[in-house]
Amino acid sequence: MNIDRLLARVQKPTRYIGTEFNSVHKNPEEMAIRFAFCFPDVYEVGMSHLGMKILYHLLNREEDIYCERVFAPWVDMEEEMRKEGVPLFSLETTSPVADFDFVGFTLQYEMSFSNIINMLDLAGISLYSSERKEDEPFVCCGGPCAYNPEPLADFVDFFMLGEGEEVMLEVMDAYRKWKASGAPRRAFLESLLLVPGVYVPCFYDVTYNDDGTIASFLANHPSAPKTITKRIIHDLDKVIYPDNFIVPFMEIVHDRMMLEVFRGCIRGCRFCQAGMVYRPVREKSAKTLLDCAQKLIDSTGYEELSISSLSTSDYTELKELTDGLLDLTEEKKISLSLPSLRLDNFSMELMQKVQKVRKSGLTFAPEAGTQRLRDVINKGVTEEDLLRAASIAFGGGYGGVKLYFMMGLPTETNEDLAGIAKLAEKVVECYFAVPKEQRNKNLKVTVSTSSFVPKPHTPFQWVRQNDVDELLEKQNFLKGQITSKRVSYNWHEAKLSVLEGVFARGDRKLSKVLACAQKLGARFDGWHEFFDWDLWMDAFRKAGVDPYFYNLRERSYDEILPWDHINAGPSKEFLMRENEKAKRAEVTPNCREKCAGCGVNVSLGGGHCG
Repeated sequence: MNIDRLLARVQKPTRYIGTEFNSVHKNPEEMAIRFAFCFPDVYEVGMSHLGMKILYHLLNREEDIYCERVFAPWVDMEEEMRKEGVPLFSLETTSPVADFDFVGFTLQYEMSFSNIINMLDLAGISLYSSERKEDEPFVCCGGPCAYNPEPLADFVDFFMLGEGEEVMLEVMDAYRKWKASGAPRRAFLESLLLVPGVYVPCFYDVTYNDDGTIASFLANHPSAPKTITKRIIHDLDKVIYPDNFIVPFMEIVHDRMMLEVFRGCIRGCRFCQAGMVYRPVREKSAKTLLDCAQKLIDSTGYEELSISSLSTSDYTELKELTDGLLDLTEEKKISLSLPSLRLDNFSMELMQKVQKVRKSGLTFAPEAGTQRLRDVINKGVTEEDLLRAASIAFGGGYGGVKLYFMMGLPTETNEDLAGIAKLAEKVVECYFAVPKEQRNKNLKVTVSTSSFVPKPHTPFQWVRQNDVDELLEKQNFLKGQITSKRVSYNWHEAKLSVLEGVFARGDRKLSKVLACAQKLGARFDGWHEFFDWDLWMDAFRKAGVDPYFYNLRERSYDEILPWDHINAGPSKEFLMRENEKAKRAEVTPNCREKCAGCGVNVSLGGGHCG
């Protein structure tokens, strides 16, 4: 398919040409399986995603599989495509997505759901799985939002839950056997019921009570498991990791090499879905990581190397790793980035390593303004930790520090919000405590607040979310509390967070809303310039669904939750205990200090803890 005529009429044609260095090119006619890996956002965002890099190279290492990339076309390109009758296409061969065997979406953010519907529509693929013809692609999904698959269940043929390196290849094996058999489409979906970690929604029925809560969630096929347990990789040293990242022609959001040092988190923050669903902690050895880093440096030419994890400073071989990385990067002027450093582990030594080649900004995440609320969310850091880290940073020549908080947390009061402003002021005082000749001349303290969104499989999955008016009132209150000219304040769109909360804890009834919103023009909802609250409220009205049913009420422990059939690792009993401890502002030690009995080592069949 020739798209050259379109490229001259759009803002950034390099988003669509797909001939980048290290991209994979095969003959599609020689392939047994063609997989369209779809990221439901623009190229710059999708190409920054580590999971896509891993699975793209994993599939393309198979001789008979060709995995190609597909991104949501920006609004100017979509307009041209619809005008010219050009369907959604892949980057590598510009093939229509409808010609592939699989169309797979990664679910990173609930506010990208409208893009998924729009991409299926643009591809000409039947929107509802029940309406797909025998020769249409199988639509599948994975990623963190798949831990509550129900809002998309009517559109998706199957979900792969957990880490994809093994289950993806098992699904491909099942497809090869099904294709050779000549059996109907349904037979392939039935075969997936025997693959651990795969959820096929059409084989489950949901009924509802008069009040809208779920009355039952039952399998309608004898082979369908009652509970679908996520997949994990037990030995990260042995799992595939690409040593030849694709190098884009244009700047992307995270334009750098990335090393994944471990998966999981020992900390147990009660608001954090990733910290719960990615358990247990599994580390890569420093030797494996250094070998990989050398290969990435040789194959990409990037000038920045970033460590990827949920809490980098908890990596047990961090000193050995950072020393080794500096040996590889310093001479070549490659900067080393260590994001996700905790306040209680921040040190002068780490700071000096980070700024060895070039100095970047520092972000600290106290999350809440008072110790009481930090204990409620089990953050495990103190005001002293923050001020010590700020003093080290300012003493080392940093002038810019970002402080990240959440508002709308359970049990939050105005005192907690005022505490954010007070903490920022104390950070400014730390700057002026540094001798004048030693400190950076340009002080900039930035306070950023996001609005708390309760997520499935966390201790806060039962709590009520703040509504729009409450969040706006809290944002205005905090603005009034921040009086220093040296502190700037940024905040997240309240309406966007409320809608995110609806889809985070929604059920299958939301499929009607998504389909309706796409017809009304919803797309790129995570981008402020395109998010339209009134459009979404119109879609809810037309679909006959009350959005506030999903987030503006406290849920009881005995209510059937839309994601109860998904086993993400931690037990429901553990999450209940943590929720009750939150109400008492009681802290749970991290996993290395004392086991909290989350149940991961039992429910994952031999999974080990950190």
